[in-house]
Amino acid sequence: MSITVHLFYHGENGSALKFAREMEESGIADAIRAEEGNLRYQYFQPLNDPETVLLIDSWRDQAAIDAHHSSPMMGQLSELRNKYDLHMEAERFVSADAPQSDDAFLRK
Repeated sequence: MSITVHLFYHGENGSALKFAREMEESGIADAIRAEEGNLRYQYFQPLNDPETVLLIDSWRDQAAIDAHHSSPMMGQLSELRNKYDLHMEAERFVSADAPQSDDAFLRK
């Protein structure tokens, strides 16, 4: 089982993209990727919404997420969110261990 969270960062005047760039350039994103249980930590920007950045954040299990949330990096993340005055929405998905019925429709 894995848990994936989609975090939508909303800002103004390019602040969400500036936040994501600072996360990458400062090494915070790489440090999160190196945490035990992290499976994916990647930023995207919707083509139709330049004021939003999507973070796809996947973890092995809830214990890995809990450890991440209690890490000192969360303070750094919070500071950057405040610096760029970002507002957030979240979606949470839990993987199914069974084969996915979508597989027949995916071009790989």
